Amino acid sequence: MTDQEIVKGLIERDGYVTENFFFVKCKPLFCSIMNIVFDYEVEYDELVNELYLYLMEDDAFKLRNFEYRSSVYQWLKILATRFFIKKRTRMIDNVSRESPYDKQEYIAAPESDVTIEYDMERLLETMPTKRYVYVIRRLILEDCEPEELAREMNITTANLYNIKRRSMAQLTRIALKDINEYGK
Repeated sequence: MTDQEIVKGLIERDGYVTENFFFVKCKPLFCSIMNIVFDYEVEYDELVNELYLYLMEDDAFKLRNFEYRSSVYQWLKILATRFFIKKRTRMIDNVSRESPYDKQEYIAAPESDVTIEYDMERLLETMPTKRYVYVIRRLILEDCEPEELAREMNITTANLYNIKRRSMAQLTRIALKDINEYGK
């Protein structure tokens, strides 16, 4: 099946296409993403069903706006990874009746968060390319959808991904330099 046929079948809620795509063709991809994103066991069918519902929201808005600039699998890999990361924070499996946190850790966490936030701001301020800083803030820190940011910046999504890659490379160089200087 072509990407167009797959997307058309999903939008039309074709049972065969949906079942084959999500539970056969994409199963290795989704299992790989789940193993990376979750450090605990999750139910494949449950997560994939939620992903499917997410794709079908607003009359399959996300599928209808797929622009075929990459394969449907590449596009879905990025979308599914972001979706699963968002789900991870909401899926604490609390089988026991014990508190999920140690009270001392809970009290110490805000100070740690403040330190991380301060360090991140300090590193971003030392980046020479302000456009890179903006892309990191919007895509990573604010979790903006790439398509939305690309429209906002009046560039293509592919160009945005190139800018993000260069942004992260610049930030990494600055962070490594900072670590080397701080360690002395």
